[in-house]
Amino acid sequence: MAISYNRLWKLLIDKKMSKSDLRKDAKISPNTMTKLGRDEVVSLGILSRICDVLDCDFGDIVEHIKENENI
Repeated sequence: MAISYNRLWKLLIDKKMSKSDLRKDAKISPNTMTKLGRDEVVSLGILSRICDVLDCDFGDIVEHIKENENI
């Protein structure tokens, strides 16, 4: 499963918000921010808190990328 949080980073830029501001406002641990930066899976609870802070929906911050089926 491939996940991309590029939409999240673009939304932060649009809202003129730093990653550290998001981390504090959404009460996200530094380890979880590292996972987000590496496009690793995080819990829906964390994504929900991010959406609450940014006033958005899941599709606004995360994208599922279809993996090559021939592997």
